Amino acid sequence: MIKNNSKNTNTVASVDGEYTPLFTRNYNVYINHTDAGGIVYHANHLVFFENCRRDWFGELNLNGYFLQTDDGEIQHFVVSQADLQYKKAILLDEVISVRIDKVELKPASIIFYQSIYRHSPDSLSSDYANSNANASSLLSSGKIVIACVQNQVKTKPLSNSKADTAVASATPMRPIRVPKHLRDAIEQAIHEQLNA
Repeated sequence: MIKNNSKNTNTVASVDGEYTPLFTRNYNVYINHTDAGGIVYHANHLVFFENCRRDWFGELNLNGYFLQTDDGEIQHFVVSQADLQYKKAILLDEVISVRIDKVELKPASIIFYQSIYRHSPDSLSSDYANSNANASSLLSSGKIVIACVQNQVKTKPLSNSKADTAVASATPMRPIRVPKHLRDAIEQAIHEQLNA
């Protein structure tokens, strides 16, 4: 549904004290993102932020949301906090630039600082010579915390079927540490940004 059409950035360059984001992806705004007035529904800012995080994990060759341990346990991420600030309306048929500006790794969670800008066709995502002009097109920003959890799965027999048939029933999830290979990949991307 969402078309990606930009270069991705994993490096940093300073222009008047401004730094490029850790990752940028452009998205088209379609009718299903908007309300009846053609303005992107407020909850869809979270959808764009989520898509950007998933695309970044893809760039890092990670499936960062559903991981399987050697023991067959399923680990994944859930949003535990979202703090958004809406600055300007996002409109139907616009192209927006969704960014991961900064990432903080905690033992059992990852904090993403993200922003959405109005895409300017005369500037590439890796060219920040017009950073002051781009700064005026900030549409929203957010701090999103995703917590790493592990499903606690048990099997139990179905009540209306053969006794040897079992189904998985999910029990509460428990927080766990961010898996080492995911942590290492994110730390390497951050290191590349800081030392570029």
